[in-house]
Amino acid sequence: MALVCYGGISLAVYMHGITKEIWRLARASRAFHADGTPTLSSTERVYHQLFEEIEKEADLRLRVLPDIVAGASAGGINGVFLAQAIATGQSLEPLTQLWLDTADIEALIDPKQAARHRWTKIWALPIAWMAQRRGAARIDELVEAGARREVSAKLSQFVRSRWFEPPFGGERFSNLILDALEAMAAGGGDGRLLPDGQPLDLFVTVTDFRGHPERLELHSPAEVMETEHRLVIPFTDHGTGAFADPAELTFAARATSSFPGAFPPFCVAELDGVLEERSLGWPTREAFLERALPRQYAANAINTAVLIDGSVLVNAPFRPAMDALRERPARREIDRRFIYIDPAPGPSFQFGATAAAMPGFFQTIIGAISEIPRQQPIRDNLEAIQDRSERIDRMRAITRSIRPEVEAQIESLFGYTLFLDSPTPARLAAWRAKAQNAAAAKSGFGYAAYGHLKVAGVVDLIASLLHSVGGELAPERYHRIRYAVEEAVRAMDGGLTFAGKASPSAILFLRSFDLGFRIRRLRMVARRLAGLEVELTEAQLATAREAIYDALAGYLEAKRTDAHAKLRRDVRAMRADAQPVLDLLAASLDLRGLDDATDAKMAAAFEGMAKEVKRPLLLAYLGFPFFDVATLPLLQGEGLDEFDPIKVDRIAPEDAGSIRQGGAEATLKGIQFNAFGAFFSRAYRENDYLWGRLHGAERMIDIVISALPPRARMKPGRVAAIKRQAFHAILDEEEERLSAVPGLIDALRKEAG
Repeated sequence: MALVCYGGISLAVYMHGITKEIWRLARASRAFHADGTPTLSSTERVYHQLFEEIEKEADLRLRVLPDIVAGASAGGINGVFLAQAIATGQSLEPLTQLWLDTADIEALIDPKQAARHRWTKIWALPIAWMAQRRGAARIDELVEAGARREVSAKLSQFVRSRWFEPPFGGERFSNLILDALEAMAAGGGDGRLLPDGQPLDLFVTVTDFRGHPERLELHSPAEVMETEHRLVIPFTDHGTGAFADPAELTFAARATSSFPGAFPPFCVAELDGVLEERSLGWPTREAFLERALPRQYAANAINTAVLIDGSVLVNAPFRPAMDALRERPARREIDRRFIYIDPAPGPSFQFGATAAAMPGFFQTIIGAISEIPRQQPIRDNLEAIQDRSERIDRMRAITRSIRPEVEAQIESLFGYTLFLDSPTPARLAAWRAKAQNAAAAKSGFGYAAYGHLKVAGVVDLIASLLHSVGGELAPERYHRIRYAVEEAVRAMDGGLTFAGKASPSAILFLRSFDLGFRIRRLRMVARRLAGLEVELTEAQLATAREAIYDALAGYLEAKRTDAHAKLRRDVRAMRADAQPVLDLLAASLDLRGLDDATDAKMAAAFEGMAKEVKRPLLLAYLGFPFFDVATLPLLQGEGLDEFDPIKVDRIAPEDAGSIRQGGAEATLKGIQFNAFGAFFSRAYRENDYLWGRLHGAERMIDIVISALPPRARMKPGRVAAIKRQAFHAILDEEEERLSAVPGLIDALRKEAG
């Protein structure tokens, strides 16, 4: 699952409820695959039973892996906490009380900005009353009269705070984030929620208020400068569980949530001061700032950087999550989902009489600079995902259609003794080379284009890897590295040619650097195994699957930046001549050693393999050069690790109607007062948090069940029964804690059935 978390101001409390269910689902999934009797609570038991039922009814062992998280503003904060819980095994449970207690006007407002006494700005009270009447919603009947009085009092305090200055305190907010991370750490962790080697990536968007210069290459003039305000702060644990310093996570969470007008802009000095007051160190400060703010760091301007809310320009951060797919080491057959959490997706368009009046002066300005950019639909992102998925579908269709011809070519090339000879490592290596030469000869003129496309893709991979290893992430540095690599490749002895067959220089270059070819080959063999309709047990298929993915893991490890960290100084010192660094990188990659290890693993797997599996897998393994010549142009040379179409799911109040229809208007309080509503009442926060858990549980069950193959279907009424079980587990768990909404708990028990 790649999770994309939108902004939503006080709806952050609702999103906490949703992410809590995602966390519980991941815990239940890990427990399902672990040895021993798991210790589970609340909805974790329901999810665990669901996995058991799926295994029994569909013969499918399913594991849920939330391995990519991207968030902006309120979604950024929740994304930070969720990623920390996934990476460390820490609990999200301590955060619930903090959200309910501290996501409040009284806790957030800066003492210097608050009304000094009850008579401060007494003349402003009518403004508060008017705001309350305009913000009232049909769901007020679910809140006790005392809660409405609380809203009135806090709205009055808010309106009578100092005007034209942010009412909420930046340092107070930074301290609250640190409190939350410390509360998580104090509870300890029970292990990472992802398998070893499966990286967790977190992306948090922020807005660089002053902007930073970026160079653009044109035809004329050759180069121009533009000001870029978008920033994405990336985190990864590289599959090891070593995630990030709490100060770094606080930096990202505080910066992305600096909602204009409510919170002051964020700067590094603020966090430095908070850490000093708490006597906390930040050992990774310099490395993090260089990575997060490369332009400002290079210009020695870190202290003047001003950051504001990430949702100002990027409220739906799909792009960084999509880019992360290039590095996904999927070690099993996968069903890749992009799941976006939109807490208030209601339409804002107006037709007919409601749109007859022209917008006023302030309405036009506010809409242009704030509301319209935030509410811009994600059509472009979805079309990019759809385009990728369609290319992959076409590639798979072509692979299926040419498979009989390719298999015939391989059988004629080696003869029927291919399946009689024992596939030793030496024989596999010789067979691979023979098949590669045959593919070149059979492809004719198309092989030259294929070869140069491969070289271009490898050059891109080398440049990206060296760019990341060097740590100097400015775009122009990447272009300089790529240019130097291209020049070194052109200067290789004899040049890289593919007329009829690859030249010795081309063979040497691809053997040393073409990771993509190896990964694509093993991915295709894995897909072939998954598609075999043979009457074999899971244990009989496990040997082949483990050999394929174990071999694949070695190549995927070689793609990791930290695997080549020892080259950092050499990369930074590289100027025009890239050949010495290429030699060092080739030694560090050691693809020839990995090839030998792969041949050994595959030979061992083929040795004891049933004939029904051995034949198609061996033909796919040796026939891959033929398939690659046909399909690589469809991928436009892109080195995709996951050759599976992406499905997109949404989690929003409108999508979870098992308990109550009507969407956000019928369920959430935080949508009031321009999405600030939950800051004014604990009852509002309890309401939204509870609905977040209920909606999150419903949608997680929907999404898990949608992963079932077409041949497997749940029994009629079974899905509704599982959801009811989850709903009651949540209500039972939360009844004692949510003391401000007892009427809501009782009502929901009846509505859930």
